[in-house]
Parts: sequence; structure tokens; C-alpha cells
Amino acid sequence: MATFLYRLGRFSYRRRWLVLAIWLVVLAGAGVGAATLAGQTGNTVGIPGTESQEAIDHLKETFPEAGLGNGRALVVFAAPEGGDLRAEPAKSAVMATVGQLNDLPKAGPVADPYTMGSVSPDGRYAYAQVGYDVQGFALEETDRDALKAVGAPARDAGLTVEIGGDALMGMPQTGITEVIGVGVAAVVMLITFGSLAAAGMPLLTALIGVGVGVLGITTASGFLDLDSNTSILAMMLGLAVGIDYALFIVSRFRHELRVRGDGPEAAGHAVGTAGSAVVFAGLTVIIALAGLTVIGIPMLGAMGLAAAATVAIAVLVALTLLPALLGLAGRKVLGRRDRVTPAAVTRVPMGEKWARFTVRFRVPVLIVALLGLGALAVPAADLRLGLPDDGMAASDTTQRKAYDMIAAGFGPGVNGPLTVVVDAEGSADPMATAKRVGTDVDAVDGTLFVSPPTPAPDGHTFLLTVIPASAPTAEETTDLVHAIRDVRDGIEDATGAQVTLTGLTAMNIDLSQKMSDALIPYLAIVVGLAFLLLMLVFRSVLVPLKATLGFLLSVAATFGAVVAVFQWGWLDFLFGVEETGPIMSLLPILLIGILFGLAMDYQVFLVTRMREDYVHGAAPRDAVVTGFRHGARVVVAAAVIMISVFGGFIFADQDLIRSIGFALAFGVLVDAFVVRMTIVPALMALLGKAAWWLPRWLDRILPNVDVEGEKLAKPAERRETVGAGV
Repeated sequence: MATFLYRLGRFSYRRRWLVLAIWLVVLAGAGVGAATLAGQTGNTVGIPGTESQEAIDHLKETFPEAGLGNGRALVVFAAPEGGDLRAEPAKSAVMATVGQLNDLPKAGPVADPYTMGSVSPDGRYAYAQVGYDVQGFALEETDRDALKAVGAPARDAGLTVEIGGDALMGMPQTGITEVIGVGVAAVVMLITFGSLAAAGMPLLTALIGVGVGVLGITTASGFLDLDSNTSILAMMLGLAVGIDYALFIVSRFRHELRVRGDGPEAAGHAVGTAGSAVVFAGLTVIIALAGLTVIGIPMLGAMGLAAAATVAIAVLVALTLLPALLGLAGRKVLGRRDRVTPAAVTRVPMGEKWARFTVRFRVPVLIVALLGLGALAVPAADLRLGLPDDGMAASDTTQRKAYDMIAAGFGPGVNGPLTVVVDAEGSADPMATAKRVGTDVDAVDGTLFVSPPTPAPDGHTFLLTVIPASAPTAEETTDLVHAIRDVRDGIEDATGAQVTLTGLTAMNIDLSQKMSDALIPYLAIVVGLAFLLLMLVFRSVLVPLKATLGFLLSVAATFGAVVAVFQWGWLDFLFGVEETGPIMSLLPILLIGILFGLAMDYQVFLVTRMREDYVHGAAPRDAVVTGFRHGARVVVAAAVIMISVFGGFIFADQDLIRSIGFALAFGVLVDAFVVRMTIVPALMALLGKAAWWLPRWLDRILPNVDVEGEKLAKPAERRETVGAGV
């Protein structure tokens, strides 16, 4: 591989204008495709194979009028203290607002609270439910503005009107905070390289790679059902790895240029050595992201594949476009002093000092690092999964105010109703069967109210609304869902009817369960494939094993930090967390997939240089120190850049994006500085030569990919003479 990449680096450097033109054409083509072929993205999670999803699919065929899965809004009214919405003029104001609701485009008929019985016992609160003909994300901003404006008559009459529901949920947007991360990355690279040209190249190539990736995803949305968060995840990862990969190659190119003085040869060696590490680092990220397809959730799988494609583009850009840009910049990528004469080493680098410290005091360092990670991981034992609802919205939003008003007037369970679907086909008296189901469900502990059965046009399908006594995200509600399903089994045996439970709350519970069930198989596939890949790279059994165990420590510590901040509320003021609650069900899988790939990046970048020195004759502990000295500066810069890019997403509008940004930023912080730069050198020094042990039979089987570029050091294997200098 090193030889092939050596040739590719030289070719791109020497044919710089051709390579640059090709990438500009690709970028333009992706832009044209995005402008002409883009489709609508969504944010609805389908969960194939779960009871709640099967019930919704069944209702779409038998009872589409029910509108389950479509957009929904709750318009909540509150009278002043001591007021009564059943008395005039408050009642007329409520009715006037309901009249406006019936005129909303894309909305179905809206019944007034007095007909529906949705007035609180004391008369102070009432609500009207609006069902749309389309899903909430498909509504336009004009539709949402019209919905918000309907409360004017009631507000003019002195009533409080707030609106909740997913109809107000818009598409996630990126903001200035994400740009700040890129700005920090530019400053870090300028400090690292001391050259504006060298600092600008990783940013430029990362932006081009992300541009191609995101525009490609936008084009694909015209043919595939993609989630609205897909492009944001791809942009987040594409920026981070694109900058990191370019940073690694530029750093090696500067070193080779100082040593060899010849541009094409320096580019060839940089891509042949550092580029080999980039290829395998990128493969680990791609494996982790593509592995999301095994979860069985189409939306999550599509997000993973789209992000994996963006990472693959970042690798191609680093291997081809970056050497071309290096050819355009020439010796400008060096610092000003290095352009005249190579800078003399006047002091021991901080990275080497730290490496010598960890090697010398390897046992105490390991103990302290492991105890620290263990302490960080303690809160993870209290991890609760769920999906955010209006109760977790900011306190000053209309969604949160509507949620609180509903809870105050009717109980918290009204915010998360369950839907029981009864298919009594073949029953002698379908209505009597449906009523019996309602009676049995009403007797389950934790049930506050069960509505009378609503028949579908087919005459044998019925809907019953169940109001829990607890809030949608409470553990008592989860227990209620399981209890109803346990009772359901007896009902089906006695009546022959098919009974299923669905609704947003039930879907959230099913999603959390599906995530938990898929976690172990996902880890086995991703970690297993990556272990084989790392064994191929390092030709060792213990190094990949150590890398995997270190990753598990990083994940445990990161989960602990996420629980402490987003579930317990620690340092909530610092990270903009206004409301605490369960952790997003999708977060653990996404975090494991993404962080595993990124953690292996640092492992590959740092340890390949150690192996390179070891293969070239250095003693095991000396190889740890010298390899760390060469790689530490770049890994530190890469980690700071990734933390900055991910940290910019902590202040995004969407809870999922915010929590992913925090988790990845913290995970990179722990993995880079504690695991890779502290535990790894200490453990490598402790293992000594045994770290590179590989059984002979396995050594014969594994192909030699030559990541360390050993073949490039042999002049006889050079395929072309050194060309003209820079």
C-alpha cells in the first residue's frame, strides 16, 4: 500500500492543476445535483419489527382517518386565577379560536373543548387538538405561523394561550456556533505550523470534502428517505476527520521536505506513510458508521451510510487534492525560518518530556488514569433512555408552557397518551370485544382514563385512548406499557381479537428497547472488524486489544459525563441545558459508532509512528518515546480541533445534535489525552517487546500492508527517479 500511495502522492503533486480541476468539477457537479434533484427530508423515526410500528402500519391501511403518525398540535387555554372557561365571555373567545383552527390549511376538523370534554374539572384549563394531513416536519413555516396566530381572539379576551405538539417542530438548522469551531481549528493549525499556507490547507480540503459529501446527500434525498439530521451529522464528522487527516499528512510533508528538500519526493513519502495511516484510520470510522445498518432502523442506517460516504470522500481528498495543493504552495508550507535553513532543535519537545515521564512512571500513571476514568463512569449506571418531548423544551417556549398547563389541569399523562388498537375481525360482537379490552386496560395500575372505543370504517377495528397517571418519560409510564401488553395476552386468548399498543410514548419505549437489544451485536460486529483491521496494520495482537479496551474506558467515562450533564443537570448553565431528562435513545449507538472510529484515528496516528521506529531498529521503549515525540504535536492539535468542531454543536437547537456534540467533544477529550496520550505510552512501555507479539502462523497469513513505509526506504524499489525540486 505504501508504494501505491507514494506514487499517488507524487502524481498529485506533479499534476496539481489537473487534480485540482477534477475536484472542482466534482464539487460543481454535486452542487448542480443538489440544486435540481433534492427532495424532502424528515425527522420521523420508523421502528420496523416493533409492536408500535406494526400497529401504525396496520392503521394506515384500515383507519387512515385516525391520522396516527401525522403532525399534531395542542392549543391550550387557561383562564386567569379564579376564572372559568365555561362562562362567558371566555367561552366565546375559545370558540372563536377553534373556528380559526378549522380554517388552517392542511389541518383536519377540530372539535371544541366543550364537545370533546377537554375542560379541566375546575374550568380553568381547556385544550383543542389539531390533527394535520401531513407529518409535522412536512409543514411549512407559513403553516406554523398561522397556527401560532390563532390564539389572538382568546388572548384579547384575557386568556393565556399556548401551543404544543410536533407541528411546531421545524428542521434542524446550523448556526454561528458551528462556525466558531472551524475558527478555533484555524487558530490551532496556525500555532501548530507557524505558516498560513500550511494552516489553511486542512481547512480548505475539509470544506471541499464536506461540500461534496453534503451536496451529495442533498441530491440523494430526492431518491431516498433521509432524516433531516443526516446532513448535519455528515458535516460534523466530515469537518472533524477531514481536518485531522490533512493535518497528519501536511505535518509529515513538512518533515519530509526538510529532510529531502525535494517537493515530489516529500509528497510521495508523506502520502505513502502518513497517508497509509489515514486510509486505515478512515476505514475504522467507515466500518463503525456503516455498522449502524445492523440496528434495523432505516433512518439510523441511512445516517450512518451517508456519514461514512462523507468520511470516504475526506480520505480521497486528503490523498489526492491535498498533495496537489502542497504542490501549489511549495516551500510556503514551512515556517519562515525553515524556508531559509532547517531550524535547529534547541529544546526537548513537550511531547517527548511527557512520553519519558509516562514511560518512567508507567505503573503510577496507569493507576491514576484508570481510577480517574472509573470515577467519571460512575453516573453511567443511572443512564435512562428516551426521546425528548415538550416537557424537556426550554421554559420560555410555548411548547413547554403548553405542556405545563396540560399537566396542571389534567395530569401529566395527558401529554403522552397511549393508543390501543383492537382488531376484532371474526368476533361475534366486535364492539363488545373492544369494550372488554377497555375495561381490562382500565383496571391496570397506572391507568388514569380509557376512552370509549372508536370504530374504523371496516367495522371491526377500534381505537382506544389510554391516559397514564404519570408523565410520558417517567419510569411508571414504561411499567404501564409493559403491564398493558401483559394483560393483552390474556385478552387475545379469551376473545380471539388482536390487540396492539402504539402512540408516541409506546414508540419511544420500543425504540429504547430496540437500541438496548442491538447494542451487543453492534459492538461485536464493529469492534471485531476493527480489531482485525488494526491487527493487520500493527501486526500485533496486544496493540489492537489494548486499543479496544481503551475505547471502552472512553465510552464509559463519556456516558457518565452525558448523564451528569443532561440527566442530572450538573453544569447545565455552562452547556445551555435548560431542562434535564432521559438521554436520547439514539445517542448511545451513535456515540459508540462515531467515537470508536475517531478513537482509532488517534491510535493509528500515534502508534504507527511508534511501530515505524520499532521496525527500523529502535528498542521498544525508545520507539514509544521517539514515536510519541513525532506524533504527539499533531495528535494534540487534531484533538483540540475535533473538540472545537464538535463543541460548536453543543449549542445547536436540536436536543439530539446538542447531546451528540457534547458527547463527542468530551469523548475525544478523554480518549485523546487520557487514553491515547497517557495510558497507551505507559502500557506500551510496560509491555515492551511483547506489545508487538504476533503468532508465527498468523504472521504468515496476514498480508503485509507496509503502513510504516518500510519499502519506501529501499532505493531498489523506487519506481522513478527524483524529479525536479520545488
